[in-house]
Amino acid sequence: MNIRFTTLGFALALAAATSAQAAAPFVKSQAPGVFRMMLGDFEVTAINDGTLDLPVDKLLKENRPGQVAEALKHNHLHLPLETSVNAYVINTGTKLVMVDAGAASVFGPTLGRVLANLKAAGYQPEQVDEIYITHRHGDHIGGLTVDGKPVFRNAVVRLDKRDAEYLTAAPAAGKGPDGVQLAAKPYVDSGRLKPFDGATELVPGVRAQPAYGHTPGHTVFVAESKGQKMVFGGDSMHVASVQFPDPTVTISFDSDSTKAMPERQKLYAEAAAGGYYLAFTHVSFPGIGRVKAEGKGYSWQPVNYTRLP
Repeated sequence: MNIRFTTLGFALALAAATSAQAAAPFVKSQAPGVFRMMLGDFEVTAINDGTLDLPVDKLLKENRPGQVAEALKHNHLHLPLETSVNAYVINTGTKLVMVDAGAASVFGPTLGRVLANLKAAGYQPEQVDEIYITHRHGDHIGGLTVDGKPVFRNAVVRLDKRDAEYLTAAPAAGKGPDGVQLAAKPYVDSGRLKPFDGATELVPGVRAQPAYGHTPGHTVFVAESKGQKMVFGGDSMHVASVQFPDPTVTISFDSDSTKAMPERQKLYAEAAAGGYYLAFTHVSFPGIGRVKAEGKGYSWQPVNYTRLP
């Protein structure tokens, strides 16, 4: 027997077996951020724009020292808090409506995935008929444009006139328009930004409901079909682990916390009593669930994953 060649053959076989059993490479990317459910005859799709790391201990106005850190630890979370940015699509059967548009590049490279995830959900941006903006902040409005061009070329943009006034105002002396004004500009210039004033039915089954305080025109949108209801709460919630147990905790982003806090409390109380769905921009994707009264606050019950008919 030729020991040399036998040894070589054994080594090659061993190498081949080892190679065949090697682990697959890491994928290092998340699945498309899409979640879909029925709401009566409406189809609702949650679209994730990405996540943003926030120093929430510095942003939230806690009611006692250490409240934020304690709540995060209790929920196995840490600082900075990785925070979802979500948008939503409501297909009523006759209209394709978006609620908020994500951030695009306004807050850096970890956001800006609304368009890709919208396509992954089976929609093209030109199919969107109307876009309802909960308020004028960049993580809700930035995704309307890319490189100064409108992403949703056939859509009408609707938001409360109190926030629309800011988007259409002349820039301050010596300054150019800011990011959200630039994001809205193509729609303003084409006459496709159409403000509403307070409580308004926008399309059959979907209406605007004032929730002023976070911004002067902050609005929640209510969708109802065949006895089922979902309220798209915008920034009525920022940090679920803190503000559901204690809805009196406010955030420095509020333009008027004295108005924002009671609006938040009212929204949660009515949802708990009515047992209907809430959908939030900054609750961990898909951001849809129900609330249940618990002590002086609420517990969050995420939507159950379900097949579609």
